[in-house]
Amino acid sequence: MCVPGCQEVLRRTLTRRGFVGAGAAASVAAAMAPGPAQAQAPRGFKRIVDLTHTLSPEFPTFFGGPGIELQRQFDLERDGFNLNWWRLIEHAGTHFDAPLHFSAKGGAVESFAPDTLVVPLAVVDIRARAAKNPDYLLSRQDLLDWEKKHRRLPNGCCVAMLSGWGAYVTDEAKYTGRRDGVLHFPGFSSEAAQWLVGERKVWGLAVDTLSLDHGPSKDFAVHRIWLGSGRWGLESVANLHELPATGATLMVGVAKVAGATGAPARLFAFV
Repeated sequence: MCVPGCQEVLRRTLTRRGFVGAGAAASVAAAMAPGPAQAQAPRGFKRIVDLTHTLSPEFPTFFGGPGIELQRQFDLERDGFNLNWWRLIEHAGTHFDAPLHFSAKGGAVESFAPDTLVVPLAVVDIRARAAKNPDYLLSRQDLLDWEKKHRRLPNGCCVAMLSGWGAYVTDEAKYTGRRDGVLHFPGFSSEAAQWLVGERKVWGLAVDTLSLDHGPSKDFAVHRIWLGSGRWGLESVANLHELPATGATLMVGVAKVAGATGAPARLFAFV
């Protein structure tokens, strides 16, 4: 159920982000209500795309171990309710990178205001290049080519790299590309990250791989440049192939944990 006051909060938030007021709030409230009703996109959008992979102990991770482990602490038959304890890596599955992850004085997960987490989404498709080179670096030229076709990157947007790696999450060997201790998958180039920091007003970077940096990286330059500038990142994003290059709105839902360097995220795109 929607507790007293929640519909008004939703109405104000969605109206401020351009989701057209009461009708949008009613749609979200209806989705939260008991019963089998289907969630509907806010007015002005045709559909909602879930950009989140399901996190489980089997999901591939950067270090090779399980990203999450669940322990049943209370049992319905024995205790009257079910409750699990989680052992969790902050950076596992579809997740959020906060500046603190790669900067000594950067903000933690809880530091971002809501209006920095509901943003336009620009999808840069590098699948053809990545298919030929699994270590491909999305370049400044790729971004300029995108702008030539779709106009300037929207202010306050998230730039997402579509490499096609999201299709490999059930195949750990292919998703990580791990060979002789070295990972192989595409990522952003440091040149592209620096250009976005200096020349465009962008809030976030997103990738459908394990890291903003490509697999063989040893210095994690993109993380240092991007997170060090006070911006956020998203890794292991799902279903980017279902989105247009421009026109979608990204909503980032992330656990608001004090001092966290990252956290599992639930991502939606309104198209």
